[in-house]
Amino acid sequence: MRAEWNAEPMALLSVLAGDGGMEDGNGLGAANRAEFVRQGVVAVNLMGAPGSGRTRLVEATARALDGHRTGVLLAGRAVEAEAWRLGQAGVPAHTIPSRGCHVDAGDVDVALQEFAWRYLDYLFVENVGGLVSPARHTLGETARVVTLALPDGAELPLKYPDVFRSADLVVVTKADLLPFLPHVSLDAIAESLACVMRRPAFVVTSAFTGRGLAPWITWLERSRRGLCGEPARRPAAALEAADPVLVLA
Repeated sequence: MRAEWNAEPMALLSVLAGDGGMEDGNGLGAANRAEFVRQGVVAVNLMGAPGSGRTRLVEATARALDGHRTGVLLAGRAVEAEAWRLGQAGVPAHTIPSRGCHVDAGDVDVALQEFAWRYLDYLFVENVGGLVSPARHTLGETARVVTLALPDGAELPLKYPDVFRSADLVVVTKADLLPFLPHVSLDAIAESLACVMRRPAFVVTSAFTGRGLAPWITWLERSRRGLCGEPARRPAAALEAADPVLVLA
């Protein structure tokens, strides 16, 4: 399996067979998810290590989703600055106080009562930064996404397999740094994800340049069509040549 960049736009998407997801053990997650589905809101549990570029990704995503209504729940300590920055960018944001190294479905349920989210098309829950505890808790999300900063390299999924195994999609961030990281191999990242993910799927992006966002946006839009019961324009795994993506087989 070989991973390469498309010439323009710079993007990569891998879709292989498999299954993913996480069971809800307390019922609150199921209730949250049922409400998201009822309202037709794609709720993305966005997990990742501190500094992996999640807030920048959300900003860039909101711009790329122009015409769609996007909001953010920010979990963790000292996230007020990020909430302010998102607000300045026109993305409504609400903070979830964190008692420790994760939030749970109950925390999200409380936040949903304080945040005007029902009018949104996409709600991103930027989880507490970390790759251990967040993997063990479902929030009732309709999708689980993990960011992997390119400088962290191919070893990260092997060190923290649980969080990557639970993900529906991995977004490799900070891809504009690739020319300056000769020790980082996209082939190796692809192989690592194939080892740990039930259904290996990833996109390579740069929020700084905007390149590589197209397949990520396509994935989100298809997720929303599926949530709203609309027929998919194309099967998710049958990506045509016109799509700015590379399918790995």
